[in-house]
Amino acid sequence: MSTDCIEIEVASPFPAEKVFKVFSDFHNIAPKVYPEVYKCIDTIEGDGGVGTIRLLTFGDGVPFTSGKFKVDTIDASNFDYSITFFEGDNLMGILESINQNVKVVPSDNGGSLFKLKIVYNCKGDEKPSADTLKFEKEVYEKTYKAIEAYVVAHPEAY
Repeated sequence: MSTDCIEIEVASPFPAEKVFKVFSDFHNIAPKVYPEVYKCIDTIEGDGGVGTIRLLTFGDGVPFTSGKFKVDTIDASNFDYSITFFEGDNLMGILESINQNVKVVPSDNGGSLFKLKIVYNCKGDEKPSADTLKFEKEVYEKTYKAIEAYVVAHPEAY
């Protein structure tokens, strides 16, 4: 089994606590701010904590229809959480799973650094194409910016 990986880092003027809180609500906010990618994210099992399983239904802006993921870890004190996609056409027929880890690091200026690491666990030697990885990286960067813009426009929400 081989792996491939992309990493995204985005500086934010918001403190780490706020960025983590907003991204902990990703399942609610992403469909509001970027429906062409995230049509809806429904909880299938669990209460939102570790072990929760959700179904992400993709919008028309991506070449996938759905993906199921499980919440693996939530560490609010260290602004860290991770999920694993384990089922769906977003696995492209070549992946066993996709692990995503979010880490929000406080900055000296009162802001923070949002870090996302995505590991593609391949069934064999075939890996996602460079174009696919580039597209996914761009989608995640745009998602972050859309969520941040929403928070700026709706400061009372978070």
